[in-house]
This record gives sequence, C-alpha cells and structure tokens, in this order.
Amino acid sequence: MNSAPGFRTVALIIASAMFMEQLDGTILATALPSMAQSFDVSPLHMSVALTSYMLSLAVFIPASGAIADRYGSRNVFRAAIALFTLGSILCGVSGNLPLLVASRLLQGIGGAMMVPVGRLVLLRSVPKSELVSAMSWLLVPALIGPVVGPPLGGFIVTWASWRWIFYINVPIGIAGMWLATKYIPDVRLPDKVRFDHLGFVLSGVSLSCLVFGLEMVSHGGASVNGSTALILGGLAVGALYIRHARRTEHPILDLSLMRFTTFRLSVIAGSLTRITAGSVPFLLPLMMQLGFGLSAAHSGVITFVSALGAMLMKATAAPVLRRWGFRATLVWNGVLSMVCVALCAAFRPDWPLWTIYIVLLASGFFQSLQFSAYNTVAYADVPSERFSSATSFYTTFQQLMLSLGICVAAAALHVSVAWNGHASAQLPDFSAAFIVVTVISLLAAPVSARLPRNAGAEMSGHRAR
Repeated sequence: MNSAPGFRTVALIIASAMFMEQLDGTILATALPSMAQSFDVSPLHMSVALTSYMLSLAVFIPASGAIADRYGSRNVFRAAIALFTLGSILCGVSGNLPLLVASRLLQGIGGAMMVPVGRLVLLRSVPKSELVSAMSWLLVPALIGPVVGPPLGGFIVTWASWRWIFYINVPIGIAGMWLATKYIPDVRLPDKVRFDHLGFVLSGVSLSCLVFGLEMVSHGGASVNGSTALILGGLAVGALYIRHARRTEHPILDLSLMRFTTFRLSVIAGSLTRITAGSVPFLLPLMMQLGFGLSAAHSGVITFVSALGAMLMKATAAPVLRRWGFRATLVWNGVLSMVCVALCAAFRPDWPLWTIYIVLLASGFFQSLQFSAYNTVAYADVPSERFSSATSFYTTFQQLMLSLGICVAAAALHVSVAWNGHASAQLPDFSAAFIVVTVISLLAAPVSARLPRNAGAEMSGHRAR
C-alpha cells in the first residue's frame, strides 16, 4: 500500500481494534463493585476477572507472531477480533463469577493476538517511509483507552447495566472484522517453521508468574510471601527459557533480536519509559479523587486532557522526526515528557484549573511522540522476515513493563504513606510516587543517546550532518 489513504485506512482499522482492547481493560475496574453485587460475591473476589484476562495475555502474546506467520496476518487478526467479540458477549451474559472468568480467558486470547498482530500487519503493509505517520495513528487509542475507560465505566454503571460494558464491544468488533476482510492484506511467510511448544510453555509460565506477582504487589494488601514467590518463580522459569532459546533455531521469543542496535536500545529505553506510562493512569485519578476530593466523573474529565494531547501529536510526529531524527527526539523529548510528569507531583487544589490542563495536555503530547518514535525505530534494522518475532518480543516487554509501572507507583505510594505516618494516601504521598517513577524513566535518555545519529533515517527522512 503506497498511497497515503491506504496506510491511514490500515492504521485506523488496527487502531480501532486496539482501542476496543485498551478501553475494555480500564473500563472494567469501575464496574467491579456492581458486578460483585450482581453475582452475590465479595468485591475483593472480583479481581480474578482482571487476572484471568492477564493470564491469557501473558501466555499468548509470545505466540502471536508464530501463529500469524503460519496462518496469515489477516486471518489471525480477524480471528482475534472475533474471539474478543465473542468473549465480550459471553462476559455480558454471564450469570456467575466462574462463567465470567472463563469468558475473560477467551476474551484475553483475542486481546493477546490483536495488538502484536495488528502491529505486524502495519509493518508488512506500509512502506518504511510512511511508518512514522502510521505508527502515530496507531498509538492514539493506546493512550486514550486508559483515560476514557474509568469515566465511561462510571457512566454506564450509573445509568445502565454493567453488562453494557461488554456489549459496546460488539458493534466495534463486527465492523472491525468486516473492514479487516476488505482492507487488510493477508501476508504470511512462505516457509512454515516448527512451532516452539516447549518455549511456549516456559514463556507462558514465566510471564504469568511475573505479571501476577507484580499485580499482587500493586494491590498492597496481598501476601508479601506469595507475591515474592511468584516473582522469583517467574524469574527462575525465565532463566530456563533463556537457556532453551539459545539452543532452539526458532524460539517463541527470539532473544537474538537484541543484537540489532536500534531494536535493543528501543526495548531497553522504551521499557524504562513505560514504567511511567503504566503508573500515571493509576496515580492521577487516585490523586484527583483522594487528594483533591473530586468525584470520579470530574476526575475523568480532567485526566482526559492528556488524551487530547496524544491526538494532537499524530500530525506532528513525522515532521519532528524528519527535522531532528530519532536519536535527538528520543533524548530531548523524553526529558520534556518526564518534566511534565514530574510537574504532576506539584499539583494542588489551589492551582488554577487551566494550569493543570496545560501540563496534562503537554504530557499527553510528548509521551505520545516518545512512544511513536520508540515503536517505529525498533524495527529500523530488523529484516522483514523477522517482523513477526520482533512484534511478539516487543509487545511482551510492553505488557510486562506497564504492569511493573503500576507496581512501582503503588510501592512508592505505600512507602511514603508509612514513612509519613499517614492513615491513608495524602497529596505529599502522591507527589513522592510521581517523583520516583519520573526519576526511573529519566534513565531512558542516556540509553537513547547511544542510538546512531542516522538511526531509522529511511523511516524518518532525516539526514544526519
């Protein structure tokens, strides 16, 4: 697809599916108390509805690239939307918690395939010169979904039934399947490789333990011994996987991709930056409600401003990268985006509302540009026949680091509460948590500075002097 409308059409179809997946993940948390009442169970037991979905993500994201190579990217992407939509319908009609958990597992399999396979479709159907613009369109739903989800969930639960949280996915899913059939190219590798069954099991066990362990830590009240055991177990099985991958010709997560400089530095620097990306949607609404005393609806309106900044970015990513290149953009824009996050630590109820809006607008803009650059330059030197392995690897690390971001923010919040002797989280505690995640993500700047001056020049159009 060489024409501009072609790549935008592909990007928007994939972006719509990703928006559905991202929205679902955040909108559900708002409805858990109402769902618990409907099922006649304790609200604390409803966390299994979130963890069951994460189990599917942890197990199936690594396998997504290999499955797309075998059965075709369009077929797998379309099937992923179908599974997600079917899972949503089953969630909506569930009459008890076990049925909901089973439906969420099915929904998670679809979600695990949609994100990496959608990115793979884009990589294989868009020329490198158009990839920056395409990726900037693709990133917007990932940033809007977590911000829109909570207020939309509150509105649905207040004025309708929690079941509509799942039913709203149905028309989006049906439209997505039709559009994928009509516009998405079906690309697959001509030579089928042997599926890495042992690697699939090892990676699934390792990632599941790590993600669940981090989630238990982020909830604060979980058993320290239980979460520690899960994390250590995940690391141990992960070490077994690394040993296996070095002896396997086509491992499910190909560690040899880290030999490509642009891919390796994008993974490392992007992982550090995603700690903040995972923590801000967790910290900001809590700060607005607990620290400022705002309602959930009012808090949602304020935090939505960062999504507007992300939408403004999509028109500027290409000219910025063409003028400055990937290295300079990732270094200096990374610092600017972290300064904006650090300013959130200074938010107080007596601030004029317009100043908070400006900070959040700038934060959404700079973070969106940062991730557009990371998500594009990662594939600058990766051969096209290895795109499927690269997307699986990259998306796996994305999911893991976003979970780690919530864990780090929650841990910083709890430490500050204990240190200051507060009965519950106060504004200074939120300020401390924002500073902690900002300092960690600032470490990405020196990593990005190690990129070659001409990194991704074919994609950005930048010519280093």
